[in-house]
Order: sequence, then C-alpha cells, then structure tokens
Amino acid sequence: MDKRLIVETVVVGQLRTNCYLLADSFSRKAVIIDPGAQSELIASVISTKKLIPVAIVLTHGHFDHIGAVSDFDLPVYIYGDEIKLLKNSQDNLQYDFGYSISPDCEIKVLGNNDQISVGDLILDVIHTPGHTPGGICLKVDGILFTGDTLFKQGVGRTDLPGGSYSQLVESLKNKIMIFDERTIIYPGHGPSSTIGREKHENGTV
Repeated sequence: MDKRLIVETVVVGQLRTNCYLLADSFSRKAVIIDPGAQSELIASVISTKKLIPVAIVLTHGHFDHIGAVSDFDLPVYIYGDEIKLLKNSQDNLQYDFGYSISPDCEIKVLGNNDQISVGDLILDVIHTPGHTPGGICLKVDGILFTGDTLFKQGVGRTDLPGGSYSQLVESLKNKIMIFDERTIIYPGHGPSSTIGREKHENGTV
C-alpha cells in the first residue's frame, strides 16, 4: 500500500460495519467512510491518530452505514440515486432493527467517475449498483473500498428494496474485477481481501 495512505478500520454498530478513516499521511486530512454508529469511538480514533476529518463519504444509504453522519459537522458525499434511500426510513431498513435515524447534514451529490480530493489523495467514484441502486466503490491507488458490493468470499444481499442480483453481477464483472489482482479490497463488513483472491475464491465473481 502507498506510504502516503493512512487507513484505519473502526468496527461499529449492531451489524459490525466497517467504518474507514482514509487520510493523506502528509496533511493528515481524512475522509470518514460509512460512519454507521458509535461516533464517539470513531472520534477517539481520529483524535488518537491526529487526523483532520474534512468529509464523510457513504458507499450506500442503509442504516448501518449512515447512523452517525449527523454527529460530525462535515459535508456528506453520496451517489445521486442513493439520496432517497438515505432519507427513506423504510428502505434504509432502520425500523427493521429498531433504529430511528434522521440524517441532518450537508449533502454533496456524486456521479459515476467523479473524484474526491483529500489532501494529496484522489478518490475515484465507481457506481456499482446491485446491493442498492446508488451503491458505490471508492478507488485510491492500490486499494478499493467496496461497501456492501463485495466482501471476502461473499457479495452484498440483493433481496432488499432496490437490490438486483443481475446488476450486482454486472458491477462486479465489469467494474470491480477488472482491477489488478494485487488491489486490496476493504469491504463494508468483515476482513479485507484482494481482487486476485476473490477471483479464485468467491463463487459469485
């Protein structure tokens, strides 16, 4: 992994969601990816690592990835098709798990192939529908944050509102598995992996 990158994983919430802190090691400027819950824990890691958060990026709008967005006074980047999910308490599944989340934040709308600057880092936005209509992955150098699109030896569910198995397979084959096999993936749940490992061990891809 590029020495300029700082990647910290904070596992939060009932569903053990991976919240990631991605920073440029020179400026210490960071984005918070998928702050699903436990904002105090996330904030403590930010403080310990001496990071300067500048934005939140959401891979999709399910409750377990958005639960703490309002606890940070930061702009929130989310794909355009996903804004309805962010604000729809039925579709983002919060009621199914006994949550009451009403995100109150400044929303920045993302599109496919957009880029997000963080210090010296550039994050490429890749629209990967399937788990949700507006799900995205984020690519920076040799790493890929895959949200609930791709897990180690698994993929995201497609039986939830807005899910599509055919779209997920298309996203994986045409937008994700095209990357170098050494690319490290950081999924929304569970351990990291690589593109190469998933090509050989993941039954869906």
